[in-house]
Amino acid sequence: MKKQDIIRGSLVLMLSAAAAKALGALFKIPLTNLLGGVGMSYFSCAYSIFLPVYSLTVTGISAAVARMVAQSAALGLSGNIARIRHTALLLFTLVGTVGSAATLFLAKPFCTLLTGCPEAFPAVAMIAPAVLFGCVTAVGRGYYEGLSNMLPTALSQVAEGIVKVAAGLWLCSFVMRHSERFLAMFPQVSDVRALAAAAGILGVTLSSAGGMLFFGVLAIFRGKLPRGENALMPRRRIVRELCATALPVGASAVVTNLSSLIDMWTVIGCISRYPGSVHAPAGVAADEIPNFIYGSFAGIALTVFNLVPSVTNMLGKGVLPVMTAAWESHDREALRRGTMQALMTVSVIAVPAAIGLGVLSEEVLTVLFPRQSDEVAVCVNALRLLMPALVCLCVSFPLFSMLQAVGRAGAPLKIMLAGTVVKLVGNLLLIPLLGADGAAVSTSVCYAVILAAALRIYVRHTGINPGFAPFAGVLYAGAACGAAAYLTKSLLLRNGAGCLTVTAASAAVGAVVYGAAMWAVFSARSARKRTVRSC
Repeated sequence: MKKQDIIRGSLVLMLSAAAAKALGALFKIPLTNLLGGVGMSYFSCAYSIFLPVYSLTVTGISAAVARMVAQSAALGLSGNIARIRHTALLLFTLVGTVGSAATLFLAKPFCTLLTGCPEAFPAVAMIAPAVLFGCVTAVGRGYYEGLSNMLPTALSQVAEGIVKVAAGLWLCSFVMRHSERFLAMFPQVSDVRALAAAAGILGVTLSSAGGMLFFGVLAIFRGKLPRGENALMPRRRIVRELCATALPVGASAVVTNLSSLIDMWTVIGCISRYPGSVHAPAGVAADEIPNFIYGSFAGIALTVFNLVPSVTNMLGKGVLPVMTAAWESHDREALRRGTMQALMTVSVIAVPAAIGLGVLSEEVLTVLFPRQSDEVAVCVNALRLLMPALVCLCVSFPLFSMLQAVGRAGAPLKIMLAGTVVKLVGNLLLIPLLGADGAAVSTSVCYAVILAAALRIYVRHTGINPGFAPFAGVLYAGAACGAAAYLTKSLLLRNGAGCLTVTAASAAVGAVVYGAAMWAVFSARSARKRTVRSC
């Protein structure tokens, strides 16, 4: 299989992530219609115990395997690559087994004592094996990512999404259609929606099993590694290095989940204590206002906010093997070039997305959530205030991968912990004054601190300073994009155009202006370089 550079590999992964997001929406929307609010609470309860365990056990595996494989490939130690893969499979199969057992073991007390939702136990039981399947799949992804081949990861993501949609929706609808039969089979369950939620979430587990099977089949046909230097690293050292990378990355993922918990606790708690900070719609009862504000902010503003980072974070996977190879071979020019490519690519995507969403926040939310006008009214300004955080978060992802590549795998965990403290303090100070807008401001400050800290550590460790000048053109083009979108929006609104028309036309005009501005900027830069060379 052919290797890909940072741009090509990241493009493959970002396209697959976008496809996976679309398939996720295709799964969640019909599932919500099938289960309703109560049924989805069983489904969400299962995810709330599954995600921390999954993040801790699975998230860091592909990064750890990819870094070690890329390191051995850069040094020509092909014998090590096979040993790393085999050792990682044994180690993380054990880890996944423990993680699945822990999820199943904690399911009963978690559902009964912590959430007060014992009916969610079947759903938690159905999702527990996904931890094991995810660990094995992550080893396969990390192996190919370390060889700078992102296509297997991309294909497995799309395959998982297809299996999840097909199996999850069919199983859920089958249980709902034969509710009496299933209730008779499980007399301890009184609500068929609990069984239907478990059937739907079984689709998630089957999708993870499909990803594992994909890499199993691929391993049969991948062929043998080319012969080269066969100096083998001791297995104990492999295990130690895998854990040294995987644990901090997994812990960082768990810490990232703390941000949503902080929002849940502080938004509801602060607004309950200081109700004067918000203006809720007339139809919302006073005792429901805190939950209404939090639900609107988390379910609408943060959902839209996370769309772009969920795609651009794939850039980190493309960065890791290339930067590891440059670092291990002491190729400073390749390290500098890779740094600039990664940061420039993510900036080119994140800056216009943030400015466009900021300008069109009301229109975008109205198009996406046409039946939640009251909730949208709460979130419009909050979404605008989240846009600096969107840029900072998108740029932070490849920086974290670069830190892992140069041997600073523990730095992202420390940075995320510091950012979490900033988020907590910011929420406590700002929500009593600004309501949901305060939570948005603190999120932007949090991710700005995270980006500044990550960039400072990377520059000090590598001596590669990207500077500000190369990104000034992106900011200029982004400002032109925002201005064009705003003028188009204002003109269409004055002429009575509908919301969908305004959104589509303004985004299209902004995109054309942004493309033209970027072309002008890079043409001018290329002309200056030619002039300098000629002199």
